[in-house]
Amino acid sequence: MKRFLLYFLLFIFFIGDINAQKAVTLFSPNKQIGFVFKTERGQLFYDVVFKNKKIIDHSSLSLEFENGSFGSGINIGKPVFRDTVEDYELIIGKAKNVSSHYREVIIPLKEKNGLARIINLVARAFDDGVAFRYEFPAQSNWQSYTLLNENTTFHFAGDPLVRALCLPSYTSSHEGYYTTISFSKIKNDTLMDMPALFELPGNIFTAITEAELVDYAGMYLAKKNGILTSTLSPLPKQTTIKVKAVLPHQTPWRVLLISDRVGALIESNIITTLNKPCAIQDVAWIKPGKTTFPWWNGNVVPDTLNAPGNNFVTQRYYIDFCARNHIQYHSVVEYGLHQWYMDDGVGFQPGPHSDVTTPVPGLDMKEVCDYAKTKGVGVRVWVHFYALYPKLDSAFALFEKWGLSGMMVDFMDRDDQQMVNMQTEILQKAAAHHLHIQFHGAYKPTGLSRTYPNEFTREGTLNYEADKWTDEGLSPDHDIYMPFTRMLAGSTDYHLGGFRAVPQNKFRAQYTRPLVLGTRCHMLAMYVILENALGMVCDYPEAYEGQPGFEFIQKIPTTWDETKVVDAKVQEYITIARKKNNEWYVGSITNHEKRIITIPLNFLDDGNYTAEIYTDAPDVEINPDNLKKEIRPVTKKDILTITLASGGGQVLRIFK
Repeated sequence: MKRFLLYFLLFIFFIGDINAQKAVTLFSPNKQIGFVFKTERGQLFYDVVFKNKKIIDHSSLSLEFENGSFGSGINIGKPVFRDTVEDYELIIGKAKNVSSHYREVIIPLKEKNGLARIINLVARAFDDGVAFRYEFPAQSNWQSYTLLNENTTFHFAGDPLVRALCLPSYTSSHEGYYTTISFSKIKNDTLMDMPALFELPGNIFTAITEAELVDYAGMYLAKKNGILTSTLSPLPKQTTIKVKAVLPHQTPWRVLLISDRVGALIESNIITTLNKPCAIQDVAWIKPGKTTFPWWNGNVVPDTLNAPGNNFVTQRYYIDFCARNHIQYHSVVEYGLHQWYMDDGVGFQPGPHSDVTTPVPGLDMKEVCDYAKTKGVGVRVWVHFYALYPKLDSAFALFEKWGLSGMMVDFMDRDDQQMVNMQTEILQKAAAHHLHIQFHGAYKPTGLSRTYPNEFTREGTLNYEADKWTDEGLSPDHDIYMPFTRMLAGSTDYHLGGFRAVPQNKFRAQYTRPLVLGTRCHMLAMYVILENALGMVCDYPEAYEGQPGFEFIQKIPTTWDETKVVDAKVQEYITIARKKNNEWYVGSITNHEKRIITIPLNFLDDGNYTAEIYTDAPDVEINPDNLKKEIRPVTKKDILTITLASGGGQVLRIFK
């Protein structure tokens, strides 16, 4: 009764005097999250409420066009509400079957003067967050627009603790170390990548990101005049214009994931729900899986291999390794620091005669693909974006003729509207030729893997490739940021699988046979912790075969039916359980601190199970590659107590 009275009073407050305040309130299905839109003196504002607490307070909204701003002198039309349950299936993602319940409101906005432009503000409230965007319907007096700034603000109630990747400019591979800082201490105009995590008093977590980034500029966050404000990546060769579009058009969704349990943000499927359904009719060819990536290990082959190089012999060696060990794909990248295709550039950058349709002499790509097919292994390639894009149609047709399964497209380093459109074009045309895409040197995912599930994964984060050249190495303290920041947007690509772990005092950068920090169990757990439909197995065959823990990599899938965050504390530790068919895979990682964790198995169904348990060995401070393996019966009533070493981890495979 008290809750009913509270919502009734809120309703009266926000809606009852609509002519005076022009307020529209949208509650989530469970009534715990509210989105409140209102005007004051013709200007637009919104609030967000969570469990009766205002977390976003009186935040202004406006759009700055080349021919005038939209955000003052606005009339609100009659809002249109709907309550929707959307059921769909994901080919790529943390869950297979998604049932998403949300409430939506469409609020027509019309200028009183000038062009009398009409723009709809659309908001959706979920049980784990809210999202809103602008829609520009077709209208006779306004056919196109040039956008200078979006000016969406996020005025937090209080001084949240911020965890974000701060960047020097919009031109970026989105790789770097994350910062933890109070919002009040952030300098004005500091550019923050998304997703960014904000921790408010009362253990309330809010992450801000975007969904369905299509035909628009990528969004960042910056502190302007003390207020968190959106800022868009400008079109090339100037700094003013952000978006050019013809009506009808729409912006991406501005997404706030909200919960007092941080694991709920990781489990959320809001971002894919905000995207359109699958646009590919035949999806039978889309097969996620693990892949080699020999560039990381330095293309190591046995001394006995006859004439290694950019040739069939070397590719056959890795393909045979894949076939023996249930690794679905082999990646052809380079040898001797020269990519597999003809190029007169330097350092993998395309030269004037770069040609991705012509392999280097001695490498017959069709021969490689034909051999791999006999072994049940797919072949994929690495390509530089600026070498591929000028020959996109002819290259994709030839790749399909050879029998390639997909590719890594690298070095975009932009997310302006032009680049966003080019990446969408790549996905569309790749799908027509049955090719999957792995974007590197690229911006965050925005849920487009629902529409184009041939988008297997995106990088957009500093990862273990840096161990090849970074003297201090990539530490477990960096890894623990990933599930709470970058991974909230979706699939997160790392160069996983380094099997030469060393203590910090013995680490050194080496380009061939790189070393890694953290324990081997930590590395195994990263295959569970990270959502990634194309998990890399980056080390060389002899580094794996016969080594403890490799059997776990052989068995682990890369897409999931269900995901549960068992326990988590931001920047300290996390345990995630993921289900595929009748098996559960559970991974835990910690930062630099040693700790004892408990893992309740109450996510299991009734019945008896067998658990393969991999934990840090007692001597991992000296030899981080050591682990213990135990096999024992378990049920849903069991609670496991496990010790994680400094930089350590644990993994379970639970099966009936």
